[in-house]
Amino acid sequence: MALHLVGESIDKARAHHQAEAGKLQQLMRGIYVDADDNIDEMVLKHAVRIAFYLYSNAYLSGISASSLSPTADGRLFITSRRSQRTRIRSLEIIQNKAPSAPSLSSAIIEDGIGEFVANVSSIRQRFLEAFRMRSEHATSIDSSTREAVAARLVAEYGSPKDAADAVWVLARQNEWYKEGEQAERFLLRNLALPLVRNEAAFNLIVAWHAQPIGNLMHDGFEWRWQPNTSGAPLLVRQTAPGKLPPFIVSILPEGWLASVLHHPDARTALRSGKRYMSNITIVENQYDLVTLPADVLTTRLNPYQARGLFTGTYKGPGRDAIEQDFERNLAQIYEYNDTPRLSGIQIKAPMFLDVDGTLSPSIGRPFTHILKPAGTTGFEFLPVIEWLSVELGRTVGFSAPQNVLIIMPDEMPPALLIERFDIRTDIGDKRLLAMEDMCSVLDLPPEAKYEGTIEKIANAVRPLSTAPEEDLLLLLKRALFAWLIADGDMHLKNIALLKIAQPENRQFSSVRIAPLYDAVTTRVFPRLGHDRMALKINGKDNKLHRADFLKLANTVGIRTKNAESAIEEILSNLTKAINQIRLPDLLKHRAAADAMAANMLEICHSQIKSFS
Repeated sequence: MALHLVGESIDKARAHHQAEAGKLQQLMRGIYVDADDNIDEMVLKHAVRIAFYLYSNAYLSGISASSLSPTADGRLFITSRRSQRTRIRSLEIIQNKAPSAPSLSSAIIEDGIGEFVANVSSIRQRFLEAFRMRSEHATSIDSSTREAVAARLVAEYGSPKDAADAVWVLARQNEWYKEGEQAERFLLRNLALPLVRNEAAFNLIVAWHAQPIGNLMHDGFEWRWQPNTSGAPLLVRQTAPGKLPPFIVSILPEGWLASVLHHPDARTALRSGKRYMSNITIVENQYDLVTLPADVLTTRLNPYQARGLFTGTYKGPGRDAIEQDFERNLAQIYEYNDTPRLSGIQIKAPMFLDVDGTLSPSIGRPFTHILKPAGTTGFEFLPVIEWLSVELGRTVGFSAPQNVLIIMPDEMPPALLIERFDIRTDIGDKRLLAMEDMCSVLDLPPEAKYEGTIEKIANAVRPLSTAPEEDLLLLLKRALFAWLIADGDMHLKNIALLKIAQPENRQFSSVRIAPLYDAVTTRVFPRLGHDRMALKINGKDNKLHRADFLKLANTVGIRTKNAESAIEEILSNLTKAINQIRLPDLLKHRAAADAMAANMLEICHSQIKSFS
């Protein structure tokens, strides 16, 4: 087992050669590990060395200045020239901007490679850091550590008053006046004062597969995420002090569902629902964790489909006389607080497929499938086009969830039914699964889902994936597929990482790009005939050619030979798939659906022709 740092323990040429030979795996520029190592364990073991290699002028701060190591959930706190975050597999390096006159001490670190000296915040500065406003470094220092640092200061300076005076000297030098006031008040506090609590404050339990992984608290002013010390790997992280963790934001309802639920803010949304995607439960009472149903895929879709059509029994909402009735009926299932909440703009509903093939809403029942009904005003056959798009992707070679079209009641256009791939597949399955979209990975709000680039995704995927070379090549293929089928909606929420952990394992055993989902040819719909790529490639979102994808490959570190082979494979397989694919018989809507499908396939042919 070994960590290799270019310029320290290995030269650049040798590192590149061994990575090409498969002996080393690159985590970031200049950082390599042996390919057969337990990479998560290796990264955490050498976390401090890695941080100082990347940021030579940094020093350990917050809780890391006391522990000289990352936290139990994989966070390492440092301070340097600017604020930023760096994620490398199970490690997250959280960097604060340094004050103008820092007070530092030295510590000796031994991580198995050898001893080295690291700068750390002094005891006085560490105490002030514990009171910084809106600082994750501050929240990393728990009450017991704060008490210990206070006791250490009193022991050094002789009395609480003298300790407070010494801390104030440093506070004035850095203009940390509020921190100095808080620190002094803590040292001189009167423990007899009564505790007054804001009744608007609340504390929510966040569970993953019904096992608590932390508490999400709101004090009436801001959010605070407190992970627990369970054996689960780090899934939720608070990247901005006082703000909702990006993973929690990513699973909240959007669009149609948000309007149906009438939630004015995240506080109301989180207190009104309990079940979410990625096997997440958020409750106020721990009793709910044992009463809510587990999402387990006990009945697969395949036995209840024939030639792309659902052959089971649909017992979901329908409509009566007018179009709006269906949406109103669909909205009624969300009046139950145990109905799973879904993210995304498109109208959809959580469903359960029973062992006898009955499909019904997931009210008090497992959430195993997703129903996407038809839209209106030109989007009546969106489910049909999505079915075609995903089936083309499956034929091309992408992993994709099972999905079928449903002949809906009341003469409605067909709907799409999708089988979940992020849940356990039987009662004996003990894996822990979660899906994190790229908005969450890149720490961006959902409204910024069109602001990324494929290059940024690649840079985020490389240090997190357990098979980075394969996933980067897969990302290139997915981007090319989106361009060739004219999918203008492959944004940051429609690409995700599927994370899998084994029970009692603190690290993910698998972090890979999730199967293909929400793929659709957008240019076939009204007003979208000139739709562009949602995410730029090589600085472009239109008129893409082979050279753009080869430039992408070069930028993110994919070998040219592999990129060229992947491009040829997609072009060849997609051409065959377009010529062979056929729509199911949609009965009453067959003529209109066939016309829409023919238009879509013609667009795909045109895209391939112009690309080649």
